Amino acid sequence: MIMDPAVMGYYERGGELTRLRHGRGRLEYWRTRDVLSRVLPPAPARLLDVGGGTGVHAEWLAARGHDVELIDPVPLHVREAAKLPGVRARVGDARELPVEDGRADAALLLGPLYHLPERADRVRALREARRAVRPGGLVVAAFISRYAAIHDSVYLGGFLLEERRAIEYGTLDTGLIISSRKDGFRGYGHHPDEILGEFADAGLPEPQRYGLECAFWLYGDVDDWLDDDGRRELLLDAARRLECEPSLLGVSGHLLAVARV
Repeated sequence: MIMDPAVMGYYERGGELTRLRHGRGRLEYWRTRDVLSRVLPPAPARLLDVGGGTGVHAEWLAARGHDVELIDPVPLHVREAAKLPGVRARVGDARELPVEDGRADAALLLGPLYHLPERADRVRALREARRAVRPGGLVVAAFISRYAAIHDSVYLGGFLLEERRAIEYGTLDTGLIISSRKDGFRGYGHHPDEILGEFADAGLPEPQRYGLECAFWLYGDVDDWLDDDGRRELLLDAARRLECEPSLLGVSGHLLAVARV
């Protein structure tokens, strides 16, 4: 299946190589890791990491003893992920997974739904994940919040520009995200309740939703908290206590949804 050329170009230029490993993006990494550690079955479990990029999560999951197969549409990502111990990687599309029915104990979609602006494509990807998971297994999907673009624009200062304000307000109406950076990034932002309908249409029961960063990603000193092991654990504990509060879900930059097949 065809991937948006602008998005493919962004990733082929290495746009995702360091995002979760440096700066405030680490909060998304640590919180994703925190939630997955609690919801996934114990090792060894068969995990499909769909759209897993360069293997930032596949790496630690494999190190914990899981059987991890990473599938990604970007050849650069597959080459990098294949270098990781215990990780198998191949090219593939979330909307048409190259795996047999019931292959996995859990399917992780920690990025594909960011880049599927058409609802039908997102539901198709979720259905494929459900197909690939055994009865009783898990489908875990990540989403960008509908409100992340405007929060990020204010945080970074781009909101001072009239053209950026128009774009961010457009995202509130349509969900379509157009990056202020000249890197070709385009995405889709979900309203938290929109997730429920897409899971339902994919034949998945109502998922548990988790706000990953809460409001902490907007704090100016969040890097200092993440740099210090002790302070990071305090921050993660605070986020854990707020993660399922419905009134705060949209404040997070990213959300996870978890459903059992």
